Amino acid sequence: MSIRMRAKEQGGLVTVKALVKHPMETGQRKDKSGNKIPEHFIQQITAKANGEVIMEAQWSPAVSKNPYLAFQYDGKKGDTIEIAMIDNEGKTFDGEGKVK
Repeated sequence: MSIRMRAKEQGGLVTVKALVKHPMETGQRKDKSGNKIPEHFIQQITAKANGEVIMEAQWSPAVSKNPYLAFQYDGKKGDTIEIAMIDNEGKTFDGEGKVK
């Protein structure tokens, strides 16, 4: 599980684009033996700019494998963006980047 992101400022508006590597299992699929594959999905997302929360979201198993996340906020070049995620197994992972 990992997060790759880019953030770019244009006219005072920062666009953040992130690609998340995560299996996002729904719990509905079966393996080759016919056993259900347990649910494994991202539940909570928090994005911060310079330590201030700018976006929070909750996801469900309906989100696809390796999801793409994009959002905008009022910001400037040089801002530090942090994105943190927690999945239903309690695992946390995060990514950090600078606005260009």
